[in-house]
Amino acid sequence: MTSSQAKPMNAGEWSLLLALSAIWGCTFFLVAIALRELPFVWVAVARVGLAAAMLHAVVLAGGSAYPRDVQSWGQFLVLGLVNNAIPFGLIFWAQTHIPSALAAILNASTPVFAMVLAHFATADDRLSARRLLGVAIGVAGVAVMMGLQALDGLGTGFLAQLAVLGAGLSYAVAGLYGRRFAGTPPVMTAAGQMTGSTLILLPIALFAAPPAGLAMPGIATWVALLALAGVCTALGYLIYFRILATAGATNLLLVTLLIPVGAVLLGVFALGETLLARHLAGMALIAAGLVVIDGRALRLFGRDAPARA
Repeated sequence: MTSSQAKPMNAGEWSLLLALSAIWGCTFFLVAIALRELPFVWVAVARVGLAAAMLHAVVLAGGSAYPRDVQSWGQFLVLGLVNNAIPFGLIFWAQTHIPSALAAILNASTPVFAMVLAHFATADDRLSARRLLGVAIGVAGVAVMMGLQALDGLGTGFLAQLAVLGAGLSYAVAGLYGRRFAGTPPVMTAAGQMTGSTLILLPIALFAAPPAGLAMPGIATWVALLALAGVCTALGYLIYFRILATAGATNLLLVTLLIPVGAVLLGVFALGETLLARHLAGMALIAAGLVVIDGRALRLFGRDAPARA
């Protein structure tokens, strides 16, 4: 392998990453609403199934041609498994046992998994001490912002915490696997992925929680599901695959450090919650971590550390 590193993102890619973090910052909140009336597996099915329908409508409206070979649809199925079915199921189940804040903190481990996997699996996305330090600072910022009291739950609900870490690992694998779709339009990749994950999750839901035993959810749950599918999933994954194609997997998955920022700001501006000192401190740490990861500002002062991890 060569010693090449992941390239810094340009302003457009950073803008898309910030937009994606704002969109996905709503996810934990919307999932928490839906879980009040639906089993976690049906929340996952509704999210990917409704998003698949929306994305296929966009594909048809744009006149794009669907792949006709079995290999392409097999790859969509694999991507749907590792990028949706596994992580959604694990995180949604975990949120029935641990606070959303703790889940968000643990989910911020995703870039660490991505960097380690990319270091060994690719020749152009190598791990450096600087990038690893930046992620560590960012994860610390997530912990501070979400509240250190959330860490009091560490040790209880061990399997739920392990499930969120497993979801982070699955996301990292998906980011690397998704590189093979670089030449495919993002809307097609997103639609194919959602179709694959729906085909995987629907039979599981029918077996684990038969619909006959479920009460019809209320309007708040339907609104949460539609927002989760349309905004957080359909739109979110269009942006996701756009960033993946140009910036790479490890840069893309830095979004998990920014998601809690979006969640907190949503609470402040949409729900009237108070912006606390720890929120500002956490955001500052996350920003510092991203500056270290990007590296360009450090090079202006001659402090870029070339050491390899």
